Amino acid sequence: MGIQTSLDAVQQAERLIDALRLADDLAFEASRDGGQRTIRVLQGALKGDDQVAAIAATHALAQIFDDEAEAVLVRLLSSKRTYLREHAAWALSSRLPRFDAVARLIRLVAAGEFAGMLAQRTLEKWIAATPDHIAVGLESALLGIDEPGPRARIVETLGLVRSRISGAPLMAIARDPGEADEVRVAAASAIGQRVGSGESEELLLALAAGDGPVADAARLGLVDIAAERHNTRRGAGLTVAQLFLHADIDPDLAQAGSGDNGGIATLLVRLGDALVARPADTEYPVDRVVTLSRGSVESALASLEELRLGGAGHSYGRVPLMVEPVQSASAWPLRVTARRGIRRVLRAAGPVDIIHLRMADVGSLAAVDAARELNIPAVFTVAPDPHAVIASMSLSGALNRTNFGAVDEREHFWFRTRLVQRIAANAAHTVLFPRPELKRDMLSLVGIDISAHPERHTIVPEGIDLGVVDRAVAEATAAVETPARAQLVTLLEQLPPERRGLPLIVSVGRFHRVKGMATIVEAWAGGALKDRANLLLIGGNLDAPSADEREQLDLMDAIVPADGRAALGLLLPGHQPNDTVARWVAAVRRGIPGLAAPNGIYVCGSLKEEFGIALLEAMASGLIVVAPNGGGPATYVEQGVTGYLTSTWHVGMLAEAMTEALDAATAETSDDRAERSRRTVETSFTIQAMAGSLAAVYAYVHEQEIEHHAEPVSAP
Repeated sequence: MGIQTSLDAVQQAERLIDALRLADDLAFEASRDGGQRTIRVLQGALKGDDQVAAIAATHALAQIFDDEAEAVLVRLLSSKRTYLREHAAWALSSRLPRFDAVARLIRLVAAGEFAGMLAQRTLEKWIAATPDHIAVGLESALLGIDEPGPRARIVETLGLVRSRISGAPLMAIARDPGEADEVRVAAASAIGQRVGSGESEELLLALAAGDGPVADAARLGLVDIAAERHNTRRGAGLTVAQLFLHADIDPDLAQAGSGDNGGIATLLVRLGDALVARPADTEYPVDRVVTLSRGSVESALASLEELRLGGAGHSYGRVPLMVEPVQSASAWPLRVTARRGIRRVLRAAGPVDIIHLRMADVGSLAAVDAARELNIPAVFTVAPDPHAVIASMSLSGALNRTNFGAVDEREHFWFRTRLVQRIAANAAHTVLFPRPELKRDMLSLVGIDISAHPERHTIVPEGIDLGVVDRAVAEATAAVETPARAQLVTLLEQLPPERRGLPLIVSVGRFHRVKGMATIVEAWAGGALKDRANLLLIGGNLDAPSADEREQLDLMDAIVPADGRAALGLLLPGHQPNDTVARWVAAVRRGIPGLAAPNGIYVCGSLKEEFGIALLEAMASGLIVVAPNGGGPATYVEQGVTGYLTSTWHVGMLAEAMTEALDAATAETSDDRAERSRRTVETSFTIQAMAGSLAAVYAYVHEQEIEHHAEPVSAP
């Protein structure tokens, strides 16, 4: 094709998602014909306003094995444009070590954030070839850094050097009371990875006898040193691990809807319970499920002990991140800590037969490395995320070629799309959500041809616990007085008298821009809808909002002033336990005399919804729903019957769909349509059906692993 033609294709692609995929072709052309002209063409792209082409050129330069191309990449590490620094640090990981790049990469590590994680990852790859050189560079950097944060990040990176040269400085830092706690924590955590060193164990024992974060790190380090003595109990069936790092997942789902604790937290709890509840005579039954999520050091240590001693059932493993909870987009610098914690849980639960990954986040990035080290096959649920978000933002005008790099600094779209491709390519099996045009979307958005190896892919719809919903509907129908109903009554009593008795429009989920909560408020408040219905948005930590939650709240406040929300009909109760949410959603359908009319509606304003747990729960409750017109919802929402599909990123179209749904709901005189909605869920989308499908996937993967390891090895 030629380098200029390939670059033209990137620059002229109609869709941004196509340009990202065409960047692979550009990199291939650069590797195939990497002369001086190719370097000049790519350098020209670096200087233009097309930020997508500039990023593509950066990665293409990394495929040219030429000193000048490498020199360009090294200079980009000091670019004034943050996104180019990030991508240069990432691109260099595919090259042999460059001594003139080490110091600049170390500076990026010290600065932290996403660029620091990428730089650290590159240095970690280079350590295998030149451990002593990088260790010396890191030690030298420590001489000029006093600030605790940057110093801790350098120490953490030094801990990735397993050669003897790094041992002495780590020991000295860990025992030095003059060092800041976070620096000593980084050193103690790294020492725990040095299995077989009696001196290391003695130091950790001494540190663990104290109090505070250093002692906590030492106690975890002692667990890591003893990892070779992990439990090797084998139960009757399979042990499956599942992971979502950005939530405090508990069996009672008390934190659902707060921060990043969205539908995935609810799903993993219900699914784990359903998997281990399958009949014992089922072929290859799942004996144990271990759900990994974040937690404190104390909860982590307790969960490790439970995992070692526990038998069959659904257990929870905690991964201590050693910092206050952060939103998922900001958690990438926790890669090393997350990997250690995930590895620790998998070893304690050993042997784990399969790990199921679902997200393109730091948890999956860390888990892939841990699973590879422990020889655990991965099942990966592949979804066009962030691909679908890129497409939606492009259509709305929020994302274009001239701001892509700046947005990418926050959302990390490029890295996450490549992470999805990498995990999918290396997974033992992939699970797919139903979509109206699944084959087309996976190929055009993600670049995966699922027809090439159909035996490696299985379509599995998500499911809900219908029992929880049915109980909530029965209580709402009979107007049973429960604490949840009393709480809702108190909330509705905040409405002025003239607004009491209107139906409710309800939405449940995280307060995150992808979930579109502020867009729902704008669509409701911008026309006649606000005069016909009150709006109830359930979710978010309103007492201590994250940055994402604060952003959504600020957007809402600009539309409906915070001090006048209830007076205008907007109710924000914050996140609620899952059972409470089920009862409230049921009450939206049945109403509460004198406070809320029956026949409200449910709205999902997400930019993308891969399937939609909350939507299914609303349908099972009998509500008409409004949902995105792409992804999973389009496979189960009957347009104009059980719901209305629309372009949720467009405020006007969302408002129109909400109006149509409210018209249809208020006109109903029987329960026929509500029963049809529930039957849709009961027929295909229960958690038990989902568990059965996944159990079959796990059994297949396990059989394949057994056959693979049983194959005779040919003599050399």
